[in-house]
Amino acid sequence: MARSKLPRLRRNSQIVFLLLFLALLIFTSLRPSPGGAGDIHLRAPVRLFFEWDPLIALTNALASHALYRGLLWSLVILVPTLFLGRFFCGWICPMGTLQHVVGNMPSESKRGKQRIESNRYKRWQTVKYVVLIAGLVAALCGTMAIGWLDPFSLLVRSVGLSLLPAFNFAVRAVITPLEHSHIALVKITGESLHTVLQAVILDFRQTHFAQGALLGVLFLAILAASLRVTRFWCRSICPLGALLGAVSRWSILGLHKDAASCDKCNRCLLHCQGGDDPIGGVPWRKSECLMCMNCVDSCPHSSLTFQFFRNEREVTSPDIGRRKALTGLAAGVAVVPLMRANTGLGKGRHDLLLRPPGALDEEAFLSRCIRCGECMKVCPNNSLHPTLDQAGIEGLWTPTLVPRIGYCEPSCVLCSEVCPTGAIWQITPKEKGWVVGVGAQNGGNQSIRLGTAFYDRGRCLPWAEATECIVCEEWCPVSPKAIYVEEADVIDSAGKTKTLKQPRIDPSRCVGCGACEYACPLQDRPAVYVTSIGESRSPSSQILLGK
Repeated sequence: MARSKLPRLRRNSQIVFLLLFLALLIFTSLRPSPGGAGDIHLRAPVRLFFEWDPLIALTNALASHALYRGLLWSLVILVPTLFLGRFFCGWICPMGTLQHVVGNMPSESKRGKQRIESNRYKRWQTVKYVVLIAGLVAALCGTMAIGWLDPFSLLVRSVGLSLLPAFNFAVRAVITPLEHSHIALVKITGESLHTVLQAVILDFRQTHFAQGALLGVLFLAILAASLRVTRFWCRSICPLGALLGAVSRWSILGLHKDAASCDKCNRCLLHCQGGDDPIGGVPWRKSECLMCMNCVDSCPHSSLTFQFFRNEREVTSPDIGRRKALTGLAAGVAVVPLMRANTGLGKGRHDLLLRPPGALDEEAFLSRCIRCGECMKVCPNNSLHPTLDQAGIEGLWTPTLVPRIGYCEPSCVLCSEVCPTGAIWQITPKEKGWVVGVGAQNGGNQSIRLGTAFYDRGRCLPWAEATECIVCEEWCPVSPKAIYVEEADVIDSAGKTKTLKQPRIDPSRCVGCGACEYACPLQDRPAVYVTSIGESRSPSSQILLGK
């Protein structure tokens, strides 16, 4: 293949995989389908990129002592790395592609000699290997904290929970006035745009997520860092890149430098993405090369070529010393008890921490959850949100149900369908047991329970203010209803006796879906609320009644 075609082929590959990733992310959402209103399923392999991720597969195996379905597909990436080096980072990874695009934008800090110098290898590029070691050790200790920094988790969490909802809001803000215009042509244009965009990119409902602004700002800051340092994330932090760099030491494809024809013009450094020193006179750093092929294309004398089985002067292993390796080990060992201090995995945790249906017990859940946000993105009622302090530091950005924003749909199990690591075990609507006629034969004991609802009688309108209201009972979706009413004679402020229906909870039937809390008409704080007490996933969180 001609040299000039390699970068073009790589760019085409990057575009294809970036568009594929965005398409899968956009369609990780409930959309109208011919199957009918009760047909709540996805029809796209939204877990594809996570199943390709060797870092997720490895840490999942270390933390849970098992390998969840589909994660063996990571060998599709890992095995070729043994032959081709870090081709995934340069040709496939969507996060790398975004870094590449931003890094190529004009920047005052990367001009002339500054640009050449910035693309030389730097010792701080070994930080990512320290991060990798710490993440692997933490996984051995039972936590998937590496999910905070995994590139696919970062992308889905940032784009899916922040940028896409913001884009959705902005587009609707423009289109909605057009649709309501009194001018026929403008109205038709607005309606047509809405129809097309709804089919392609717009979500059918406007979502918002807790900490969405923070997640978006952090992501944009990472991209902006590439304006100063080419592929800042890939070179210095990305643990997946570090893993692939470590594996690539055995790759049989290497860079051949023809010293006789090289005049040390340094043009190979102008567009170098990895900071791997392709220039003459110094060793080539195999573990840092992203196989972007820019150096080969930039060389005016054809002094650089990639060849198989070359025994050239090169640094095959990551340049990480014993001190940095010990730092990574110490950080991995220390971070788990520090994160778990005063947080509690059982009764000590926040009583309003409601996990999605099918979630494992808290300890097992945190050993699998990679904080990717797929379950939150797909939730049709926008009820799942990233935690901040509800689950302690270890549980940061893991999913929690927020009933005041949205309740758990009885027939929906989409969160269990999209979870790539088994933190939310895949269940069926029948196993969930919330649909009418299923799981009700034994008082709902067969159903998956997220928690139990309780009343604040000092705020409930029929109890505290002698005002009629049974909205919570009307919204309760289980059958028989977990909320029932009893008639009672009360005296209002005028001294008159009136008969009201006062709601009560049957804890044996309540599944903790949050519909009652969502529907409560009190604006500031609901009179009925759901706590994790009684959740079926944890034996330690049961309601204990005295004899």
